[in-house]
Amino acid sequence: MVAAGAPGQAREGRLAIIAGKGFLPVYLADAARGAGEDPFIIQLKDEADHRFDGFDHVSLGVGDLSGIEKSFRERSIRRVVMSGGVARRPEWRDIHPTFKTLIKLPSVVRTLLSAGDDAVLQMVIKLIEAMGCEVLGAHDIAPGLLAKVGPLGQVSPGGDDLRDIERGVEAANALGNLDIGQGAVSVGGRVVALEGVEGTDRMMQRVAELRAEGRISTRRKGVLVKLCKLHQDMRADLPTIGPSTVEHAVAAGLAGIAVEAGRALVLEEAKLIKAADAHGIFVCGIDQALPSRGL
Repeated sequence: MVAAGAPGQAREGRLAIIAGKGFLPVYLADAARGAGEDPFIIQLKDEADHRFDGFDHVSLGVGDLSGIEKSFRERSIRRVVMSGGVARRPEWRDIHPTFKTLIKLPSVVRTLLSAGDDAVLQMVIKLIEAMGCEVLGAHDIAPGLLAKVGPLGQVSPGGDDLRDIERGVEAANALGNLDIGQGAVSVGGRVVALEGVEGTDRMMQRVAELRAEGRISTRRKGVLVKLCKLHQDMRADLPTIGPSTVEHAVAAGLAGIAVEAGRALVLEEAKLIKAADAHGIFVCGIDQALPSRGL
């Protein structure tokens, strides 16, 4: 698959970016434009929290399949990347199917009502592919976002931190196998928080509250671990960290953050490293296939 901006290689069809919450859609739009693309942005109503002035864009509901397909058809869209968070699943009454997807509507509603996030994303990918588009991952547009093995800044994890990383990896993998979340917090070798539908930032706010209540030791710091789910499609919902993740980790009293190298995104890396170094915490990429996670 050809990443945007790869020299000497043609791109087939115009690129669309489906934008949810967070900074990632903005980063991808700028990266695509910097690579000579003219990206079309679909801002998801009540989800996207950044403006896209200067870009060709529309605002559509997350369940408006008919509107999305019409927009793709009018602009000759052939490639699509999904980016940013979606906090709320659409209600069945919010789904506006296309003629092609009308027959699949009962299955779509069942998936939205009862399936995990990964199953929902797989369904969305198939619906977009049925519109004649290729679905790309964020890393296909901006490959430099993928985390690398080892510490990103000046601080490296110590012995206690490595133990917390090990326990966090075990917990995050178990959580991912249940298609629930991607993150876990381990303090003193004990898993104290698992990520659910509230997301990573809210989970760490909970850790901060538990520390304030004396439920978690203030003597031991702990680590946030974020991993891809075992069978996760890398075209959607890769674990993502940025400067705000560092701020929440500091507020939760953690020693650092570990993410899966090659399968997690690091946004605003220079700003993230500056913040981590200033607070004396580590941020590192780990490889589960290597001894000691590659550290």
